[in-house]
Amino acid sequence: MSIQEWSLTVFAVIYIITVFSIIGVVISENRNPVKSLAWITVLLLLPVIGVGLYVFFGRSLKSKRLISNKNKKKLRRMEPYKIIDETQLPLSLECRQEIKLAMSLTGARYFPGNDIEIFTDCGKLFEQFKRDIANAKKYINIQFYIFEDDRLGHEIKDLLVAKAAEGVKVRVIYDHVGSFKAKESFFAGMREMGVEALPFMKVTFPQLATRINWRNHRKISIIDGEFGYIGGMNVADRYVDGLGFGPWRDTHLRVKGPAVAGLQYNFAVDWNFMGQPLLTDNVKQWEVSDDDEVGVQLVSSGPTSRWGNILMLFLKTIGNAKKRVYIQTPYFLPTESLLKALQAAALAKVDVRIMIPRKSDSAMLRLASFSYVSECIKAGIKIYLYNKGMLHAKTLLVDDEFCTTGSTNFDFRSFEHNFECNILMYSQSVNKRMADIFLADQRDCLRILPNVWRKRPVIEKVCESVVRLLSPVL
Repeated sequence: MSIQEWSLTVFAVIYIITVFSIIGVVISENRNPVKSLAWITVLLLLPVIGVGLYVFFGRSLKSKRLISNKNKKKLRRMEPYKIIDETQLPLSLECRQEIKLAMSLTGARYFPGNDIEIFTDCGKLFEQFKRDIANAKKYINIQFYIFEDDRLGHEIKDLLVAKAAEGVKVRVIYDHVGSFKAKESFFAGMREMGVEALPFMKVTFPQLATRINWRNHRKISIIDGEFGYIGGMNVADRYVDGLGFGPWRDTHLRVKGPAVAGLQYNFAVDWNFMGQPLLTDNVKQWEVSDDDEVGVQLVSSGPTSRWGNILMLFLKTIGNAKKRVYIQTPYFLPTESLLKALQAAALAKVDVRIMIPRKSDSAMLRLASFSYVSECIKAGIKIYLYNKGMLHAKTLLVDDEFCTTGSTNFDFRSFEHNFECNILMYSQSVNKRMADIFLADQRDCLRILPNVWRKRPVIEKVCESVVRLLSPVL
């Protein structure tokens, strides 16, 4: 045997051992059997491609902690509010169950007595955001998935640099992959001027495979511990100016009240995860009673979560629905359990409506989303295609008291791979405002009718089905 043949044999043996070792890991992780079988099939039939896909997209972070239990307890002790007995709240049994579930999953406290301002116009949101930054006296903590170095990005940067020069403590977390389009000099310039701007899970060559699939999709801001922001908007011109096919329609909240402490907690966890000191910034203490509106919880989720926190909450709230379920999402790629929950609700004559964009900023995600439409309308779910522009809002409204928004899309990536954060609101008044917004948007939609949907071109159906196979990694 020549040296070349010997080398190839050794390589083949090592490769076969590697493939079967990975299969052993997949089996030992006791994942969903369908997922495990899918990975095993890919590894056996397409071993070269399969190993690459598994290294980048198949690994689990369930055993990794974002923050130590010691530091988590320290942060919780800093929240200046007592723990609420949810059984005494003037809410439905279903809402009290959802509050208890969020507490069990993440320790999320219930904060009564909040003022919620809803923004659906990105221009108006950022005008208010810039005013709050300009008025900051103590600290500014902001976190975005996308922070671009375009016109809006430079406006926000200049404000942050100016506040840092005044002695205000300014911290910025941006997702490294989400902000790839921005030059590194843009963030380096912030740091040189006193802004602590750090990338979340910076992707460099040695860590490429271990970091590229885990993205921080959260959009959280806290200013002086008095005001907070959470929602779906990022720092980029397209959120204000729209795309070529129309304006950008999003949902973002300005929060004033005790719930700002919950936003601060979630920011502090991510800040500590990046190797930074535990934050000790104070938040404003508000005088509230247990039954004050609006009650709020802040729930985070991510690949390190044992239970898939936000997925679990969505399943519970949809399962609890008695009258209506309204969903707005830019990408509709539900897990099997969520699809069944929606179908079960609709078949039980709950009014289930799902709104997605007719045109999207992602052609693949649009095709994948459309692949689920037939299964929905067969169960009586009403599907609406938003015609006015890019619908990027991420809202779930159930019955008359519960609604949530934040960074979580209705797709596999948000539920399983991304670090996300949502605000849960228990309030008839906020629920009504969110329902009114949904119904106003519905006037700019086309409802999908079964007989029309069945007649779309065969090539579209084929493309949708093929792209759907990639749903778990899109």
